[in-house]
Amino acid sequence: MVDEIPRVLAGRYEVGELIGRGGMAEVHIGYDNRLSRTVAIKVLRSDLAKDPTFQARFRREAQSAAALNHPSIVSVYDTGEEHVVGAGGQTTTVPFIVMEYVEGHTVRSLLSGGDPLPIDEAVEIVVGVLSALEYSHREGIVHRDIKPGNIMLTPTGAVKVMDFGIARAMADSAATMTQTHAVVGTAQYLSPEQARGEVVDARSDLYSTGCLLFELLTGQPPFQGDSAVAVAYQHVSETPRAPSAITPDVPESLDRVVLRSLAKDRTDRYADAAHMRADLIAAVRGDHVDAPTVAAWGAAGAAAGATAVTTPLQAAAATRMMGPAGPGTTTATAAPTGAVEPERRKSRWWVWLLAVIAVAAAAGIAYMVLNPAEDAPPPPAATTQVPELAGLDQNAARTALTEAQLVPNILDPVASDTVPEGQFVSADPAVGTEVEVGETVNVAFSSGPNAVEVPDVTGQSQDQAAAALRAAGLEVGQVTEENADASVDVGDVIRSDPAAGAAAAPGAAVALFIASPNVDLPELVQKQEAEASEILRSLDLGVRIETMPSGDFEPGTVLEQSRPAGVVERGETITLIVATEAPEAVTPEPTETPTDEGGNGSPTDAGTDGDTGSSGRGNGRGDGGDNQD
Repeated sequence: MVDEIPRVLAGRYEVGELIGRGGMAEVHIGYDNRLSRTVAIKVLRSDLAKDPTFQARFRREAQSAAALNHPSIVSVYDTGEEHVVGAGGQTTTVPFIVMEYVEGHTVRSLLSGGDPLPIDEAVEIVVGVLSALEYSHREGIVHRDIKPGNIMLTPTGAVKVMDFGIARAMADSAATMTQTHAVVGTAQYLSPEQARGEVVDARSDLYSTGCLLFELLTGQPPFQGDSAVAVAYQHVSETPRAPSAITPDVPESLDRVVLRSLAKDRTDRYADAAHMRADLIAAVRGDHVDAPTVAAWGAAGAAAGATAVTTPLQAAAATRMMGPAGPGTTTATAAPTGAVEPERRKSRWWVWLLAVIAVAAAAGIAYMVLNPAEDAPPPPAATTQVPELAGLDQNAARTALTEAQLVPNILDPVASDTVPEGQFVSADPAVGTEVEVGETVNVAFSSGPNAVEVPDVTGQSQDQAAAALRAAGLEVGQVTEENADASVDVGDVIRSDPAAGAAAAPGAAVALFIASPNVDLPELVQKQEAEASEILRSLDLGVRIETMPSGDFEPGTVLEQSRPAGVVERGETITLIVATEAPEAVTPEPTETPTDEGGNGSPTDAGTDGDTGSSGRGNGRGDGGDNQD
């Protein structure tokens, strides 16, 4: 199956290394690229995943499990199917479930050495499991595979139950205990009705929880054998030993709780997880326990083989009605002959009646003397208040709740802008609420301010900036191109919104503004050549200078630019027309009037000479003088 798993599922879940393997599935660490969080990805075994009926039911049950929202239940985020084309061209459907990734270890690892756990720790684990089952049963989901390997413990001590929905889909796909030669569920924790292939209900989960409690208290499961079938047979037919017979320091009250949860007939077990949890807490605190005595469970086995009494609760009642010599039998003697015989036959019925009455009375008196608490009505439930927890850390809050005779359940940390990291934030039931002794109180502590600082991604590429934002717990929002100068390469980040150093909510989207391949060309006319050239170079634009003499502008002033102000592409060359000094104007020298050497130099005389052709009235030809009158 490992070879068939794609590197990315549903286009968003990266599949990482294998972190767990079970009889039905393999679990990989994964990463959700869309929500930027670590997840656990469970992929079903190929031999089960190829069954269309199982796939359909698995999908339906996985969706049901995804609706469960409880602090003691591992959350299911998503489910789907990936279609993979193999080397031979065949298409394989790979069903998967995306779950909450829980750091910690399983209860199985605690029991790997075969030693029992301290009683308080064992009870705390089972109380957490029963709290999860109480919620899931109310939502109509039966687990069907409660076992140490499906119970996680976080570093804070919280209990997390895994695999809700998978076991139910598995059970619904088979009518017997096995399918494709694999035991449905783990044999050491199977309820008798599961072993017989019957329909299971919430009380089957309580039986498996009783097996878990037995193993936590003793270091070994209630039944062991050479094969799964042998163990299953014991679940159906044999009465388990009391835990105190293996671990002497287990109190008798806990023996009673364990044996009632392991009753063969489900009607003799606890009605629901809430009742079992209440009895378990009462047992560890030394309060009244509703479960019958250990002797009653022992009498059930003997009664089942000798009389019509078959259930432990009925056997307990039968034990209370039986004296040391049995239920009042009489010894008959040989009847004398004669007329006295009919009279004795007529009067024998009242002898039987008196014997029955006497035995019943004796048994009742003896029972009341030996078990006065069993017949007395249970005392009213003791109550206490949820103590003040403000300013306390986890250890101090746990101590305060324990001293108030309450069971603490630590929730995941929550962000708070007002409460310092690690200190108490909220409780459910709330502080000051009057609750029954032994009730579980869900407590949350601060993870610190509900904000992260936006990193400075200026000058980074878009990919680098996105990685930096995700590392800070933020997401990439809208990406917009803006025109920038040559100090920022095309495609690099100019700025972000919110800006670098600002506070943002975890997971918030940060908009990025990246440099476009264009720049904004400003108006350069009337600027000096040096300043205009520097502006163009800073915009990654080329410069070409042409000159024009001008007497109106100071030399070096830009008179024109080849492209008007506006958007231009980087690398384009801009021509600047720059003013130069205009040349000085040249003044013409004055000319002298020619004179006649004869002394009469009158200009009018020229007109009289027809050969000169210089008269103002002449037509410009040499013979102009001939045309005068």
